[in-house]
Amino acid sequence: MKARIQWAGEAMFLGESGSGHVVVMDGPPENGGRNLGVRPMEMLLLGLGGCSNFDVVSILKKSRQAVESCEAFLKAERADEDPKVFTKIHLHFVVKGRGLKEAQVKRAVELSAEKYCSASIMLGRAGVEITHEYEIVELG
Repeated sequence: MKARIQWAGEAMFLGESGSGHVVVMDGPPENGGRNLGVRPMEMLLLGLGGCSNFDVVSILKKSRQAVESCEAFLKAERADEDPKVFTKIHLHFVVKGRGLKEAQVKRAVELSAEKYCSASIMLGRAGVEITHEYEIVELG
């Protein structure tokens, strides 16, 4: 996997993924930015959420669950002093569908956290306390 980050002036950077997609990262005005893109640490949190959510949906589909929507809401805490690393991250999944089995949803979240989500496992090994919860919404 490769990436290229190009400085675009002031506190803005363009990140290009190995697959050719570009994202804008920018800092807040108090750090010389213009607030025109996500912060790099936000990007890290988004990556974790995307990785986890991808796993949960994939596992539920493979177990033939009628999942129609899955949202992951993340809350993170950071250290007060530099380096301001993540210390805690909580993921809350809202899974919507028809006839979803709670045991399957619980297992999908656990498998993502313990086996499949590289981002979550990597951050956990680095000392970040990561917790998960889920709720199921039955669609009529």
